[in-house]
Amino acid sequence: MANTVLGVFQDRNTAERAVNELRSKGFEQEISIVAKDEKGGGADYVARGHAPATGMDSITNGVTAGGAVGGLLGLAAGVGALAIPGIGPVLAAGPLAGFLTGAATGGLAGGLADYGIPAERGRYYEEKVKQGHVLVSVRCDHGKINEAANILHRYGAQDVETH
Repeated sequence: MANTVLGVFQDRNTAERAVNELRSKGFEQEISIVAKDEKGGGADYVARGHAPATGMDSITNGVTAGGAVGGLLGLAAGVGALAIPGIGPVLAAGPLAGFLTGAATGGLAGGLADYGIPAERGRYYEEKVKQGHVLVSVRCDHGKINEAANILHRYGAQDVETH
């Protein structure tokens, strides 16, 4: 059974470094990223051949490459733009992004609940993203939980949890 390791980063640069190390350790399609789209560039901007206005391209580039993204519409260059109630525009990539397509009614917390995160913790993570933090999750088997959690901790992730 797959587990999900989550952590919250205060800035995109630190999240990017953590994601890069996760990828170097063999985590690829298991990584998901959710961040508020502060600039509103979203998928339309990416579809025109530009990097996302938020700089998420370097974080998400390759995260979903070669893998299904759960039917997320508007996916471009590994980034999907969604409007989440209570947060506004959000950029998401990875397996979690597919669960957020139904978040139009349940918000980010509802999408996280569908992903297997308890509702109370989902509301907490939703609030963190709303405040501008970056949520990184890694879906992995039991034998890789500690490795994923250690990488997130090493780069300063807060609230690292396994579900």
